[in-house]
Amino acid sequence: MNRDIMPRQAPATPGLENPGRRQILLGSASAMAAVTLLGFTPLARAEEPKSLPDYAAWKERNALIVHSANTMETQRDAIGQGVITPSDRLFIRNNLPTPPEAIVADRDAWEIQVEGVKNPGSITIGELKKLGVTTVASVLQCSGNGRAFFPHGAGGTQWSVGAAGCIAWTGVPLKDVVEAMGGPADGAGYITSTGGEELPEGLDPMQATVERSVPMRAMEQALLAWGMNDEDLPLTHGGPLRMVIPGFYGVNNVKYVKKVALTEAQTNVKIQASSYRVRDVGVKGSPDQPSMWEMNVKSWVTSPLESAGKGRTMIYGVALGGTVDLDKVEVSLDGGENWQQARFLGPDLGPFAWRPFVLAADLSPGEYRIVSKATDVEGNSQPEGRTDNERGYGHNGWSDHGVTLVVS
Repeated sequence: MNRDIMPRQAPATPGLENPGRRQILLGSASAMAAVTLLGFTPLARAEEPKSLPDYAAWKERNALIVHSANTMETQRDAIGQGVITPSDRLFIRNNLPTPPEAIVADRDAWEIQVEGVKNPGSITIGELKKLGVTTVASVLQCSGNGRAFFPHGAGGTQWSVGAAGCIAWTGVPLKDVVEAMGGPADGAGYITSTGGEELPEGLDPMQATVERSVPMRAMEQALLAWGMNDEDLPLTHGGPLRMVIPGFYGVNNVKYVKKVALTEAQTNVKIQASSYRVRDVGVKGSPDQPSMWEMNVKSWVTSPLESAGKGRTMIYGVALGGTVDLDKVEVSLDGGENWQQARFLGPDLGPFAWRPFVLAADLSPGEYRIVSKATDVEGNSQPEGRTDNERGYGHNGWSDHGVTLVVS
C-alpha cells in the first residue's frame, strides 16, 4: 500500500451497535413542515439556542451541535435533501483562534506569497481575479467525521455525521496562477499552503502553524477561493482567501492562506508531520504513516431518524465519492440483510460534490435499522465496519452510520 495515501476502503469488520451511543447515532427528530427550494426543512427545537461566539453569531444556532468555541457540527436533521449546504448550517472546525474582522475589510488587497515557481513573488486577490475564475461544488469534510462511533474513545471532537457539507467554491484555479508565474520550479512534488492566523503568544510555530502539503496531483483541481455559495468567503470559513482542494479532507483546505509553495518535500510542521496520520490505536504519529488526503466513498441517512408513521415513507440521505463520481447508493431497512437501490435527487454537480438520495418504502409498525451503502464508478463500496485507528479518522463503515427507526 502507498503509505502516503489513506486507504479508500476499510476492512469489512462489523461495526458495533453500541446502544449507549444511540442518541449520537440518531440525532433529533425532523419537523417535516415544509421544504425550501434547496430541500432544507425548518427546524423545531424545544430549547432556546445558546449564544454562539461572535465570529459565528450569524450561524443558525438550532442547526448546530456546539462542541466548543472552535468546533460546531451540523445536526443530522439539518443536513436536509439539497445539494448545496447553506452557509449558516455548515460545520466549523478551527485549529487556531479566528483572525480579526480587519483582514476582510479590504478583501482585494489581501496578498499571498507564491514560491516554488519560476517567477516567485506576491499577488493580491484583486490580481488573482484577473487570472481566471471558476466555481466548483465540493464536499468539505473533517478527517474525524464519524469519530464518535469508535469504541476506543478516539481523542478529538466527537463528530457524528455533521462535520461535512457540500459547498460551491468560487476562485481561481491554482494551475492558472502557477502558469502565470512561469510554471513549477524543478523538483516540485507537493503543494504546500500556509495559513495566515496570528499565533497566540508562547506557541512554538513548528507545533502550531497551520501548514499542509498535498501531492502535486491535486494541482488539477486545486483553487484559491474567495467566494462561498455565491457570496464573499466568510471570515468564519477562511475569508478572505482559502486554499480549496476538492476531494481532499478539510484540513488540507487551508484558511486565511498567506503562502503557497511548490515544494520538493512535505512541510515538517506538526500538523503535517505527525498529526492527521493514520496509525494503530496507541501508536504516535509520524511522517511515514498515511496522511489524510483523499476522501473515501461514504453515505448516511438524514431523515427520518427516530420515528415515523406507518405507510409510505421517504428515506433521505447524502452520499459522496471523494474524488470520483458515484455509481449507486443502496439502502437497507434491516441492518444490511437486504438492500434496495435508492434514487439520486437533484443535479449532478460533479465528482467532488455529494449526491442526495431517496428511497420510498412502505413501512409496517415495528423497529427498523436503516443503513445506506454507496459505491463509486471505480467499484469502491463502503465496508460494513471501520478501520480502527488512534485518532478516529476516515470512518466510512455503513453499519455505525445507520439509524434505528420506530414506526407506529
